[in-house]
Amino acid sequence: MSYNSNYNTGYNTSYQAPQLVSYAAPEAQATFYRKTYSHVAIALLAFIAVETALQLVIPQEFMFKMIEGKWVWMFVLGGFWLGSMLAQRWTQSQDRNTQYMGLAFYVFLEALIFLPMIAFAMIMGGTAILAQAGIITLALFGGLTALVFFTRVDFSFLRSVLVIGGFVSLGLIVAGAIFGFDLGLWFSLLMVGLAGGGILYETYNIKNVYQTDQYVGAALQMFSSIMLLYWYVLRILLSLMRRN
Repeated sequence: MSYNSNYNTGYNTSYQAPQLVSYAAPEAQATFYRKTYSHVAIALLAFIAVETALQLVIPQEFMFKMIEGKWVWMFVLGGFWLGSMLAQRWTQSQDRNTQYMGLAFYVFLEALIFLPMIAFAMIMGGTAILAQAGIITLALFGGLTALVFFTRVDFSFLRSVLVIGGFVSLGLIVAGAIFGFDLGLWFSLLMVGLAGGGILYETYNIKNVYQTDQYVGAALQMFSSIMLLYWYVLRILLSLMRRN
């Protein structure tokens, strides 16, 4: 006697529970990566839109006051750090709307923290220098991502390097803000290297940490690394422009 097992058990066998990306079927992996990087692209476009709107609405005097006083900038950095922690927590929620709220909130925070940098860049070199920094950043991001996907190198070892480098760089940034010294071009170059290492690690790590339904959280991590890279690429271009 034949029967429909789906009907009798009440379960849909076509449904696949979320699992680690590295253990998922090739089709599920492809879907995860497609959704992750499409969300990264949407986050980047949203950042451009929000940043443009803020640059038009907020006076430049207010933007530059964000970095004039050492304690004001420390407060801004502290608020950004706390906000980013909250946003990351939201993206790990089981509720999809909360995940998107976390990603949107983080995009808004990035737009705020970039306000004085973008304003200064517009004065120095206009949209051309912003576009140049964007092209360099996306080229580096694409090359590093391809390196992970087309090689079998285990980049998990970068975790310790990134943790130590992150604390050291944070200490230097805080010291620079308090004592008023410029960290210089070499620091920006080192931070580009640190951001590149973050992209390698995050790209490798999303296969082993994230489940197939956590593409919003993975997108936030990738977006964060891209924005850190863009920040210091833009700083390098501005430094070279001032020297010339």
